[in-house]
Amino acid sequence: MSSKPPQPKAPLPKAFRRVWAAASVSSFGDGVYLTALPLLAASLTRDPLLLSVISAAALLPWLLFGLLGGALVDRWDRRNTMWLTDAARALLLLAAVAGAAAGWLSVPLLIALAFLLGIGQILFDTAATAYIPEILDRDSALLQRANARLRGSVDVLDGFVGPPSGSFLFTVGRTVPLVADAVSFVFSSLVIRSLPLSAPRPRADRRPLLKEAAEGAHYLLRTPLLLGLSLRPALGNFAFSAGTAVFVLFAQEELHLGATGYGLLLSCEAVGGFLGSMLSGRISDRLGTGGALILTAVLLTIAQASIGLTHSAVLVGVALAVRAAALSGTIVLSGSVRQAIVPDELMGRVAAAGRLMALGAAPLGALLGGWLATTGGLRAPYLLGAVFLGASTLISLTMTSNRKVEAAMAKAERDRAEAADTSEVAT
Repeated sequence: MSSKPPQPKAPLPKAFRRVWAAASVSSFGDGVYLTALPLLAASLTRDPLLLSVISAAALLPWLLFGLLGGALVDRWDRRNTMWLTDAARALLLLAAVAGAAAGWLSVPLLIALAFLLGIGQILFDTAATAYIPEILDRDSALLQRANARLRGSVDVLDGFVGPPSGSFLFTVGRTVPLVADAVSFVFSSLVIRSLPLSAPRPRADRRPLLKEAAEGAHYLLRTPLLLGLSLRPALGNFAFSAGTAVFVLFAQEELHLGATGYGLLLSCEAVGGFLGSMLSGRISDRLGTGGALILTAVLLTIAQASIGLTHSAVLVGVALAVRAAALSGTIVLSGSVRQAIVPDELMGRVAAAGRLMALGAAPLGALLGGWLATTGGLRAPYLLGAVFLGASTLISLTMTSNRKVEAAMAKAERDRAEAADTSEVAT
């Protein structure tokens, strides 16, 4: 008896392909900017504290306004939010370039630039997270494929192509990378502006913004699957940040690498991340989404422990590639589940609450990593990080298993069907 031929996959809609093109060009611009910003800052000051303040300024908006940004995104039209935010970010960068040409380039200017761009990132990323399931009708298979392509673009363009381009452009002129990033935002804005208007959403009664913002966090905390999907990146960021804080010293003193070798290690991460995002769908098809998330948690734990135990630069490169592949797979799969099960009216707020939980753990991990490296040696942050990643494996086994994912997907389908029936009756 012959087996049934596999059904052809439904094509991703044109609207998503435009979003993908915009996100890809913007990712390249981000890679250019994020590489050039430290170089630009170091040309103005050699004070480590000031340099760290510039880096922290980009993250601080998420901690201060992340939940509020999610609430605003759920109030506003998401397509308009995206293109207007990117247009504003382009103008902001060009204003900074003009300020530099006028002789105003300074550390306070860079701190303000990083902070304001961080606010723009809150609005754009949260709106994009909520907009993609809207144009894909919350189809879980399409969401996985779409998120895999988006994540793959970020890994290649932001992590692999953008950084050397940013370094090169900086040698041409200190503010040239800022111009390149502005151009990428202009392109993204124009492409997203060309998308068709979203269908009008029912206007709910407006409540105080803080109360609306808190609803997203409450929904996340009350839903075990969503909580598990958010605890995974929180523990991961804590563990990764502990090692990232001292990785350049680890590469130099433990692996005896120079600048070229260090750059090659970072390239291993970019390659691994791209492969992980592209393979995530196939692994999910074989193991189920919950099974794939368990596998990525195990691989993350083994890779992190291997970095702390081996003295071989080659093995560290392999471990970094495996770690990045597992991380990208986790991001694609968990993001697709979240987009498929969260109600549309809460999507922005729940996405922002999850992002806040994940990012909030990063600075704590970095501080602990620096203290551990000082007291226990440069390998200690990686070994302790593996312990925390092992805990994330337990979370996957208990909170994000195939049974939990399938039950949540089925419930979301029933809720949408009931809402559609209610809407038809009302009309």
